[in-house]
Amino acid sequence: MSSDTATAQEAITFADLGLSPKVLSAVTDAGYTTPTPIQAGAIPHALQGKDVLGIAQTGTGKTAAFVLPMITRLEKGRARARMPRTLILEPTRELAAQVEENFVKYGKNHKLNIALLIGGVSFDEQDKKLERGADVLIATPGRLLDHRERGKLLLNGVDILVIDEADRMLDMGFIPDIERICEMIPFTRQTLFFSATMPPEITKLTEKFLHSPVRIEVARAASTASSITQRLVKSGNKPWDKREVLRNLIKAEADSLKNAIIFCNRKIEVSELFRSLVKYDFDAGALHGDMDQRARMQMLDNFRSGKLKLLVASDVAARGLDIPDVSHVFNFDVPIHSEDYVHRIGRTGRAGRSGKSFTIATRNDTKYLDAIEKLIGQKIEWHDGDLSTVVAREESEDAPRRERGRDRDRKPREARGGRRPEDHKQTKRPEESPQPTVAANDDRAERRDSIRQENAARQAAAHARQDPRRDTRRPRPHNEDDDRAVLGFGADMPAFMLVAGKV
Repeated sequence: MSSDTATAQEAITFADLGLSPKVLSAVTDAGYTTPTPIQAGAIPHALQGKDVLGIAQTGTGKTAAFVLPMITRLEKGRARARMPRTLILEPTRELAAQVEENFVKYGKNHKLNIALLIGGVSFDEQDKKLERGADVLIATPGRLLDHRERGKLLLNGVDILVIDEADRMLDMGFIPDIERICEMIPFTRQTLFFSATMPPEITKLTEKFLHSPVRIEVARAASTASSITQRLVKSGNKPWDKREVLRNLIKAEADSLKNAIIFCNRKIEVSELFRSLVKYDFDAGALHGDMDQRARMQMLDNFRSGKLKLLVASDVAARGLDIPDVSHVFNFDVPIHSEDYVHRIGRTGRAGRSGKSFTIATRNDTKYLDAIEKLIGQKIEWHDGDLSTVVAREESEDAPRRERGRDRDRKPREARGGRRPEDHKQTKRPEESPQPTVAANDDRAERRDSIRQENAARQAAAHARQDPRRDTRRPRPHNEDDDRAVLGFGADMPAFMLVAGKV
């Protein structure tokens, strides 16, 4: 880009993009005057009704890049019952709720009916919004298809389709659902397609459903913001090693750490790390996909408002969440998919602010680190020495708690008369082994005879009560005993019932 072009780019304001006066007023009230590159590139084409393919890293203002032109175009026309005028597809509930907040903020001078279709919310309440007519329908793919199959939603009135965070849709397995939904919408629609990365599967999707799109790429796919200081931190392989490393990092960054998101690969790790941080008196909360919608939104609100300093999260929080002033990101686990690294650390260093990211790595993470560095096109510096300097430790601050747990597990077994581990190594002397005695054998024989006599008496009594004239039993083979009905085990007593009881 030449210097003249760069100067012209810097001089662009929202007033130059063709937005309506009402939208411009709302943008000004929100405190914005200069559009980001993705907004400056996408908004004029979106206002003209062209298909747009936007590629930009997270935190660059992609949401406003489609919300603002959509509000301008929605000033004309009116929604009909169960037939939304526009549709926005988001991969997660949080992202969908955030887009709704943007429409409320920038559409405050408009009377737009907005319907939000996400899981964890009553179908009946969502049906009522659809019946009133929705100018804007924001949905996750699964809940949208549920309403469609229940006959509560018609998509043949959609004029604008937005597919947001498309690469995240791919990771979550939503691409077949996206294809189904696109086939339900009129061919003449306008499609706005946004993604941070462009893997081959996403490229095929754009070729199938976009018509001569205008491609807006403001940063190299999967690049990381230069405002983020990235570091790798060595650790042993054990979970308690990593927890101790994390605690030390948080304490070392205390002066500059305003708040932080801590990412784990699995939901169970989110829960375990959250409990560990609380145990050590850190101000922490947790966010993962198994939480109900109300709890998730409450946790996010507490983090945004500063009531929580640390938020332990799975990748459900990695993309698109509008938390503009996060000072630190900690990767407790190295992400398995290298693209997730870009989205995770993109939670900090937003809107021109500086940020820090620390990724805790073990010897088992080497191939994932190589993939990340290959994707972002740069080497990540080590914070305090690389993995070759790791010293394996068998004990840690958590070790006493684990020992206490083993003691608790051992006591009930001993109380029940169970053998301790060392007992298994001991062999009894011959004189300690119980030896069968003549008296025991005599008792066993007497019990056997007694049981046989009782069975014989029961059989005779049952045979005496039986009326031969009403015998409707099926014919039996000649060698079967038709006259006796054996009760219990008969004479064939199992060996365990013949063992002499304790006196």
